[in-house]
Amino acid sequence: MNPWVRRVLTVVVPFFAPFFIAACDQNGNFVQEAGLEKLNRGVSSEADVRNAMGEPDTVWEKEDGERTLEYPKGPAGARTWMFYIGKDGKLSDYKQVLTEENFARIKVGMRKEEVRQMLGRPRTVVQFKRKNEEVWDWRYTQSDASQAFFNVHMDITSGLVTGTSVSQMYGH
Repeated sequence: MNPWVRRVLTVVVPFFAPFFIAACDQNGNFVQEAGLEKLNRGVSSEADVRNAMGEPDTVWEKEDGERTLEYPKGPAGARTWMFYIGKDGKLSDYKQVLTEENFARIKVGMRKEEVRQMLGRPRTVVQFKRKNEEVWDWRYTQSDASQAFFNVHMDITSGLVTGTSVSQMYGH
């Protein structure tokens, strides 16, 4: 090996190694969000989720006793986590909801409350009164790792979805 490369590796690798280790769980798996490594589906309680993730932005309660805890990581972040707590008080599942697959589930005619529960708090809400349109957006990471905004267009009067669009981020 080239002596210069060896020298760089002996200086650079030890410096950056703690950062890579900190981003992994006990088994060496990459951690998507700080705190997730402390949680186990079917085992962790709602209190465990709150201890690991902090206080949720919103708690969605269903009539059957199930709850969803919402953790948006915006406006600069590109993730929103939803933690699903079963009737038994245990963590049944969690997922990052700002994904292209989830966006595809947003359909014309949906109520704004349904969109809010599916995607979490929008980054911005802008009204275009002359068009009777309200647009919500979420920053997200596309499959090619670039950043973009997913936009949901709604009729102001009815509160129903009229369409969706994606805006590319430039200069990032």
